[in-house]
Amino acid sequence: MGLFYFVIVGLVAGWLAGQVMRGGGYGAIADIILGILGSIVGGWLLSMLGIWPGGGIIGSIVVAFLGAVVLVWITRLIKKA
Repeated sequence: MGLFYFVIVGLVAGWLAGQVMRGGGYGAIADIILGILGSIVGGWLLSMLGIWPGGGIIGSIVVAFLGAVVLVWITRLIKKA
């Protein structure tokens, strides 16, 4: 169940970040990877701020989404340089 949970959260969060930051998703595999990496980044950032949105899948998606948005923003900065 753990791996399936990460894939679902990653897919949803990556897709949402793609919609918000680019206007379209990056494809299923890239969205999953972006969402999973985003969950790591988002968890780290929110823990540094002392914030946790709550447990469950919705809280996980929110954290992963915020992290994925940060990752997309960083990649855009790198591409422009």
